[in-house]
Order: sequence, then C-alpha cells, then structure tokens
Amino acid sequence: MKNAPPLKKKEKRKKKKEKKNEVLGDRFCYICPNIGHLLLLGKIHPFVCSPSPMNGSHGHQQPKTHTKILLTSLSAMVAEIATFPIDLTKTRLQLHSSTTKPTSAFVVASEIIRQQGPLGFYQGLSPAILRHLFYTPIRIVGYENLRYLVVVNNEVGGGDLVSLSTKALLGGLSGVIAQVVASPADLVKVRMQADGRIVNQGLQPRYSGPLDAFSKIIKAEGFGGLWKGVFPNIQRAFLVNMGELACYDHAKRFIIQNHISADNIYAHTLASIMSGLSATALSCPADVVKTRMMNQAASKDGKAVYQSSYDCLVKTVRMEGLKALWKGFFPTWSRLGPWQFVFWVTYEKFRHAAGLSSF
Repeated sequence: MKNAPPLKKKEKRKKKKEKKNEVLGDRFCYICPNIGHLLLLGKIHPFVCSPSPMNGSHGHQQPKTHTKILLTSLSAMVAEIATFPIDLTKTRLQLHSSTTKPTSAFVVASEIIRQQGPLGFYQGLSPAILRHLFYTPIRIVGYENLRYLVVVNNEVGGGDLVSLSTKALLGGLSGVIAQVVASPADLVKVRMQADGRIVNQGLQPRYSGPLDAFSKIIKAEGFGGLWKGVFPNIQRAFLVNMGELACYDHAKRFIIQNHISADNIYAHTLASIMSGLSATALSCPADVVKTRMMNQAASKDGKAVYQSSYDCLVKTVRMEGLKALWKGFFPTWSRLGPWQFVFWVTYEKFRHAAGLSSF
C-alpha cells in the first residue's frame, strides 16, 4: 500500500507524456509523416527523423544547410525574374515626389514600355539576382534553423510549440542579418532602376552595369557608401520578414491543421497571399524611406537631401502628407504576392524533389 502513491504518480506522468506525444504527432504529421507516426509511439524526439519505408520522400535525416541554400537561391532567381517588372514599376513610382504631376503605377509602366520597350522592365535585374543569392538563403535557412532550435528547446523544457510572436521575432532577426550582408547589391539595384528616369530626360545613365556601379560608388562615396541607407534597409527587412515568414509559416499550419487544404499548392497560395498583405502593410513606409535614402547621391557640395532615415520620414510626411508613406502600396503588394507565390511554390516543389520535408 505504501508503494501505491508513487506508482500512481508514475502512471500519471506516463499518460501525460503519451498524450503530449499524440498532440505533437498530430501537429507534425503534415511536416514529416515519420515524425508524426513515431511520436505517437513515443519512440523519438521531435525533429529527429530517420529513414522509413512509410514515405520515401520524407524518410531522410534533417536536410543539410548547403542543400537548403541551393534550393532557396534557385527559387529566388525564378521568383525575381518573374516579378522584376513589377518591382521596377514600384521603385519608379516611389521616387516620384509631390513636385511632379500626379502619377500611377499604370502610367509609370506605360512610360517604360513607350520609352524603353519591354526590355526596359529588366533594367537592374543582374544586381537584383545577385542580392537574392545572399539575401534569400540567409533569411529563409536562418529562420528555419532558428525555428527548429526553439522547438527543440521548448520540448526539453516541456513548453508548447513556437508562438506567432516568437516566429515574428525570428523572422525579423533573420531578415536583418540577411539584409546587412546583401545591402550593397540592393543599393546598386535601386540606383540602376532609378537610372531609367535619367535616360528618359535625355541624359546619360550614371552606371553602365553592376560592376561599374560598384566601382563608381566606392570611388565617389567610399567603401562605406555601399551601405548607404542600410538602417532604413534593416528596418524594412525586419518588418518584411516579420510579416512574411511568420505569417506564411503560421497561416500554412493553420490551413493544414484545420483541414482547409492539404500541404499542396492551394495551401501555399493562400498562405503566400496572406503573408504578402501582412508584409506590405508593415513594410511600405520603411520601403519608401529606404528607396529615397538609397537613391540619393552626394551632391557637389557634399550635402544630401536627407540626413537620416528619420529626417527622410519627417520631410516626406511634411511635404507630401501621411499617405506618401504608403506610396506604391498596390505595386508593392502586387509584387510581393506573386513573388511569394512563385517562390514558395517553387521552393516547396524543389524540397519535395530533393526528398526534404515541407518548410
């Protein structure tokens, strides 16, 4: 009789552990069937996936980082080529100030076609692709690795799965790191996109290509000039990735767990639309400030129009009104939506083809 209480406690702990594994197995089944099935049996720790005959495509160990980097780079290149014309239109629209006549995305796109032809939409494409070879792998792979780390730590401590707020923080952090690395390529991309307006005025473009742009910027503004606008860039990257990665991750899990759709192109499309809207609403003001800060070059007397991102924000609101911070909202969203759709669908398909689990 004296041993009864300890036995009851032991049985309660065992039942509690089995129940917890059932919940985890159900939640992780759509990520990797092997994880879910083995968790139900209480045989493995989450995210330790071993080969199994149940599902060949998911019966692999955790994907290696270099494989993820390659797949994210390829997916980003596909998405960037498909949506670059919208990005160019957005950039040109944001560079219009209140001193010029009112314009719209349609008018800007029409001017590009009329003056430069269809190929004019791809001015600055090469530095954009170069940027994504650094930016996208760091933020996507970084976020996924951080998410796995948090889940494993929570499991050891008996915590729950990753919350939306934690995902938002992880997404923002991975975006900041990626943007610091890719900022020089982003600067060159914006400058080359803006060159199209100079050509339209009958003037010679500032740069003949990406390498020429890098060379001239370093010569005129110093090596640190490649990171001009890095702070508004970081702010935007934090907000974009906080909205994009966290929302896509959370929305996709919500859609699958509530049986709205299986883990397929329909779920990826719905999640990418929601994450695109979230990312655009959060990042558009920072995007306007970033674009204007990065486009300004030092004048002959060494003075710049905007002294800091805060100065740019204040002057923009004072001269053009609060709505100016959401200038280019529609083209921004119309680019982020398709970009994320193309990227996530391509990336998920590449992962499946490589035998890796879903994101």
